[in-house]
Amino acid sequence: MTQGAVPVVVLAAALLHAVWNALVHGVRDRLAGLAQMNLVFVAFGAVLALFVRPPGQAALPYLLASTVLQVGYQLLLARAYGLGDFGQMYPIARGTSPTVVALLSATVLHRPLPAGQFAAVAVISLGLAGLTLVGGLPGRAQLPAIAAASGNGVLIAGYTVVDAGGVRAADSPAGYIAWMFALQGLAVLAAVAAVRGRTLLPALREGRATGVAGGLMSLTAYGLVVWAQTVGDLPTIAALRETSIVIAALIGALVLRERLGGLRLAASATVLAGIALLEFAH
Repeated sequence: MTQGAVPVVVLAAALLHAVWNALVHGVRDRLAGLAQMNLVFVAFGAVLALFVRPPGQAALPYLLASTVLQVGYQLLLARAYGLGDFGQMYPIARGTSPTVVALLSATVLHRPLPAGQFAAVAVISLGLAGLTLVGGLPGRAQLPAIAAASGNGVLIAGYTVVDAGGVRAADSPAGYIAWMFALQGLAVLAAVAAVRGRTLLPALREGRATGVAGGLMSLTAYGLVVWAQTVGDLPTIAALRETSIVIAALIGALVLRERLGGLRLAASATVLAGIALLEFAH
């Protein structure tokens, strides 16, 4: 595949991401569900590592940093979904990311955005904010959920930037992906086991099909994005992958029976307009 395939690949990843998040939101025991998903990650990473060249030593700091960020992201994701609704938590978590990624890209990676791309990211972020506030301003009781989801957005931005640097430093994109999933899976399993103790093993026997499906969707989505980062522009990829929020809004309306409404439709149209502007800005 070439650079021209990047938008299609990232949009496919966005669809898979929205679906697996809906699965995690819907399961009764979210920590057990995450553990099941990460068992899939470990198995996939270990098998893939047998057939690809391992990442170079220069990628090790990136792998370790990505693992820490992924553990925080997944645990905080479970916390956010336990505190708030899918239709609100997902947009806040995903919508925080593009702006943070753009700032990190400009300040940490020294890749300032051209004016057109900056405007496109701003339009997309405006649409995502509209999706977040579709139910009105949050009250005090919702603040812990908002904080958890916002923190999730910062962690998403963090591992997006780290993995973009890591996959370039690895000299083996497939090797980086393999080690990333194996290390991430083992670390999350250890963290969940520390939280749940002896109650984890019995919980893993329930809902295994959902956990496996979520794991396969998640690793496929993230693998596609990591590949895109090897040939595409980081802020553009970060913005495109946030179309998962529009998809999540449709899942909420069609599957979870949440009210879509005119404001949510307008916000979704704003996101799509931002994506179109992003394409013209290249």
